Amino acid sequence: MTGTFSRGLVAGAAGTAALHAVTYLDMALRGRPASTVPEQLVDAIADATGTAVPGRGAERDARRRGLGELAGIVNGVGLGVVFSLVRSAGVRLPFPVGAVVKGAAAMAAIDVPVAALGVSDPRRWSREDWLADAVPHLAYGAVTQAVVAGLPTPEERALPRQPAGGGLVGRSLLLGVAAGSRSSLGLAGPTLSAADVGGLKKLAAGVSLAGELYGDKQPSTPDRTGAAVLPARLGSGAAGAALLARRQGANAALPVVAGIAGSAAGSFGGLAWRRWAGTRMPALQAALVEDGAALLLAAAACLPGRRRTTRLTLVRPPA
Repeated sequence: MTGTFSRGLVAGAAGTAALHAVTYLDMALRGRPASTVPEQLVDAIADATGTAVPGRGAERDARRRGLGELAGIVNGVGLGVVFSLVRSAGVRLPFPVGAVVKGAAAMAAIDVPVAALGVSDPRRWSREDWLADAVPHLAYGAVTQAVVAGLPTPEERALPRQPAGGGLVGRSLLLGVAAGSRSSLGLAGPTLSAADVGGLKKLAAGVSLAGELYGDKQPSTPDRTGAAVLPARLGSGAAGAALLARRQGANAALPVVAGIAGSAAGSFGGLAWRRWAGTRMPALQAALVEDGAALLLAAAACLPGRRRTTRLTLVRPPA
């Protein structure tokens, strides 16, 4: 049977093949030249890292082209593994939604570095440029979605996911808000409240939470809405929601969206609270009030249903 990692490799490879096939078909039908973005991206990365592509003239151009294409393959296959892991975590998307989401993620994985490194400005792309980029990535998303959904792992066969109820989605939103305030609560909340989690994991979760509660009060703590910090908070809200959904054997798609939305609200709302309260009370008091609110929200989200479990023990038949 297919495992999570091997399924991801198959899905990523199949999606990458589909992306290249649609790209080359477009080149054949419209007679357009191949994109030079992969080579330009290689040059930009080399400049940013202080290295250089060896060789001169045609030899160097060939290396640039090869490195650019290899990076695209690694990106496509790697994302396939990520999508498979997300599926194993309980996120089930309808085919049209899954295809668009996966295609958009693959497109962003290329276009964001392209824009960030100054290789190209997507805001100045023409309609034809966007179509030439979007259509192959949509093909990638459709194929990876089909493979990931069509090759369930043994755990997924044994544990089908039920639709997520409104209560679970609401609790995921609350946990996301708590994680936006204290990022460790996304994982620590479900872990500390679970009845079937071992003491070592609970100890690690408690230490992580205590460390953040202390570190949050330090002047050197970075802005929670900064580009280097906010993604981790959003990821914590998503991961916590997935754990709550797993506990109930529910589809994690809507809870994860709620967890991300709550985490964004908690991050920006918590920052607004600290700025507002900073002019009316000591900074430490404002931080402690936020600590209490985050802990209460996490408790309200995680304590209901804490004794439920969907943990499986797969028994292999005797040889």
